[in-house]
Amino acid sequence: MAATVALLGAVTLACGGGDDGGPPTLNWYINPDNGGQEALAERCTEEADGAYRIETTALPRDASGQREQLVRRLAANDSSIDIMSLDVVFTPEFAAAGFLRPFTEEEAEPLTEGVLEGPLEAAQWDGQLYVAPFYANTQLLWYRRSVAEAAGIDPAEEPITWDQMIDAAEETDTTVAITGARYEGYTVVINSLVASAGGQIIEDPDAGREATPALDSEAGRRAAEIIRRLGRSPAAADGMTNAFENEARTAFEAEDGGFMLNWPFVYSAAKSAVEEGQLDQSVVDDIAWARVPGVEEGEPGAPPLGGINFGIGAFSDHQEEAVDAVRCLTTTQSQIEYMLGEGNPGSRAEVFDDPDIREQYPMASLIRDSIDDATPRPLTPYYTDVSGAIQRTWHPPGSVDPDSTPADADDLIVGVLNDEQLL
Repeated sequence: MAATVALLGAVTLACGGGDDGGPPTLNWYINPDNGGQEALAERCTEEADGAYRIETTALPRDASGQREQLVRRLAANDSSIDIMSLDVVFTPEFAAAGFLRPFTEEEAEPLTEGVLEGPLEAAQWDGQLYVAPFYANTQLLWYRRSVAEAAGIDPAEEPITWDQMIDAAEETDTTVAITGARYEGYTVVINSLVASAGGQIIEDPDAGREATPALDSEAGRRAAEIIRRLGRSPAAADGMTNAFENEARTAFEAEDGGFMLNWPFVYSAAKSAVEEGQLDQSVVDDIAWARVPGVEEGEPGAPPLGGINFGIGAFSDHQEEAVDAVRCLTTTQSQIEYMLGEGNPGSRAEVFDDPDIREQYPMASLIRDSIDDATPRPLTPYYTDVSGAIQRTWHPPGSVDPDSTPADADDLIVGVLNDEQLL
């Protein structure tokens, strides 16, 4: 904690820019990546032609840590935060708290032009654009062609359900990999399942503390049935209850890998593993993809929505310059560059028509369509509490009981929102 405080103090003292008569420095707090956002900052600084400079500071690696650091500083009216990379689930909380400078209608027009429906919905709060969509994300069903053929299914041609996927894995002695650890990635899976069953986690998320949980429903119980079945199935990938995204990817790439729900980065990661001599090319050649499974036969699955958007600090001293910078950082070209370098899909439809994107990501059209149809997690200022309650009651997967777990989750959500229970 002392190191964190010292770091925050050092950053604050270093901020401001322009005091020596030069252009103002825009401080951009980014989620860690492999240098893609820093490269965009350098290019947009050059294109600003002396109007401002953009400097990046990395936030903690996990989304919860990013939120915590930003909330602490913004709650103190920190003017050194000009631009921030914000996980899609935190927009309502930051907007409702007055931490974000909303974009005017005139400013919003170029920032939202061509943006797919899923990320556009998640970028707004109370009818106003609070963050500029940058990269979106969604999950696909990744599967081994050889396994699907052995099971007599073709998910790319005829969509399958979760039960059919688990059946196929059990019949072929292979595995299903998901992000089953007790963290946000597990909530992503549950939200997608509930939405695929025609339900939702919260009925009226914009009601704040008065929101009505809706997991104790037919859709919630159906989602619980599937989670329980997978958690107790011999097809559950080893270590599923502790699996984050990379652990799920590793399980899928193993000799008994069959099916996986995960983000598009897994494809470029697998190709990189081949280049580094850590994975055989035959594994990559065997990888296929399809839309996420449905819950009921004939009903399409609801892809989850992830991603990062750019917000402007409400207390920034350089808000006009920050708007101009965000405009540069989120152009179609910026999103293409970032997707090619980092593996995270853009939020604009045009990105997926780029020839280089299509060459690197042969499933580009499916990614685009899945993002457009993606179901956001509950858009509520109290999302962190809602997600924490779900993780606590639905984990581990094998312990889930369709007759009690959804109701227990609803009760805990209500208790937490009313300060009657702690997570």
